[in-house]
Amino acid sequence: MSHASHAPVLDSFQMNETDVPLERPRVAALDEILGKPFRVLNDGLVRVVDYMGSDESIVQAARVSYGAGTKKVHEDRGLIRYLMRHRHTTPFEMCEIKLHVRVPMDAWRQWIRHRTASVNEYSTRYSVAIDSAQKTPPGDWRIQSKKNRQGSEEYLDETSGAELSEKETELQESARKLYEARLAAGVSREQARKDLPLSTYTEAYWKINLHNLLHFLRLRMDSHSQEEIRAYADVIGKEIVSRWCPITWEAFLDYSMNALELSQTEWQIIAAVTASDSAGANAIAKKAGMLNLVDGTLAKNRERDELEAKLRQLNLSVPWS
Repeated sequence: MSHASHAPVLDSFQMNETDVPLERPRVAALDEILGKPFRVLNDGLVRVVDYMGSDESIVQAARVSYGAGTKKVHEDRGLIRYLMRHRHTTPFEMCEIKLHVRVPMDAWRQWIRHRTASVNEYSTRYSVAIDSAQKTPPGDWRIQSKKNRQGSEEYLDETSGAELSEKETELQESARKLYEARLAAGVSREQARKDLPLSTYTEAYWKINLHNLLHFLRLRMDSHSQEEIRAYADVIGKEIVSRWCPITWEAFLDYSMNALELSQTEWQIIAAVTASDSAGANAIAKKAGMLNLVDGTLAKNRERDELEAKLRQLNLSVPWS
């Protein structure tokens, strides 16, 4: 759910402006790449099909006024940053974008979990499945993370990876041949597809407003996100949103993507550390359940691990180590 939004009303409607024809906001930098495919992975893509709104539309919505008005660029920037900083989300919903994406089904499974978009996906009940699958280069096979059950870390050696890549190709080609043989035998498309691998590419139109898109990017551009979907998120953010709404993109990077968020417990511990009160920091952490012991050693605790990373980022020492 989005944060409740009560954007500041800075201007009022002007009666003499209601008869002035309004032009659709255009963004020259985005128009330049309209329809241009950005290649992702071995055969994926992202491209802009259409869009509505711009940084000016966000400002306009927040001020509840029409037209460009007399506000200067730096004032618009200040307002957008204020909205982002204080989580006034509704003005950002005034902007929408429609993308055409070509993505492997396993990454699409994660993508489609973001239920805040309108989606129309290529149907393998009506059409023959796309004859393309994601390939993994020998050096890109990742090792299961020991700390994160749903993540990965480091890479297999290329010799082992080369063997896996060869077996991957054999599997994909075998599955495709079986699929096509079923179709040739008259099996329905909806049933013939059932053994296609998740590496098979699918395509979709994906329409979403800017507020929800930024939430998607915040999660999927994160270093802990799966590498394949992160490749798409990076293209959408860095190549598309940065052109479309550059002021908003700057604020998003500053206040969300690259921001350091602290819980109440975390800032209390950090305050104690900066005051050279290690005993106090330990007491707060212990009360919060971060320093529980198992057989005389600290038990695993993800919240503590995350706090330790933040302490190191701030060049502060970990008081319990």
